[in-house]
Amino acid sequence: MTEEKHEAGRMARIHIDRVAYHSPTPTTAKALYLLGNVPSGHELFREVHGDREDTPVQQGDEHIHLTENEHFYSAEKRPTSITIVVNARKKTVTGPDVRFEQIVGLAFDTPPGGENLTITVAFRRGVDGKEGTIRPGESIQVKEGMIFDVTATNRS
Repeated sequence: MTEEKHEAGRMARIHIDRVAYHSPTPTTAKALYLLGNVPSGHELFREVHGDREDTPVQQGDEHIHLTENEHFYSAEKRPTSITIVVNARKKTVTGPDVRFEQIVGLAFDTPPGGENLTITVAFRRGVDGKEGTIRPGESIQVKEGMIFDVTATNRS
């Protein structure tokens, strides 16, 4: 039995703004916002251990796996103007997330086209030091100073 199947339907005791709740796991971010009665204009954060930033929980239908006695807190939404670097040029975006298509638009004044064109968006210095690539239709959480390298390749 996989861990995910074993976990399905289990209840976890969690804390939102220092109040204890019981929630099924997995659950959704939307359900956590409702459970904790998070006020409008606030966002929910998942506390992390160590010297790392707490993780924002974006309100939506994505699954969240909870652990026993996990802590969350709400806070007023922070300003979302974030400076990133795209192809060695500083750009300001409205975060906390950006889509593949937004990054491509920032990389090229006139995005290249063609049926054999492949555009690659690589990133580094991401949240928690992550690096990798994103694909068309995907989005990624950005942080101040994150670096994106966007390349267009024509496969002929």
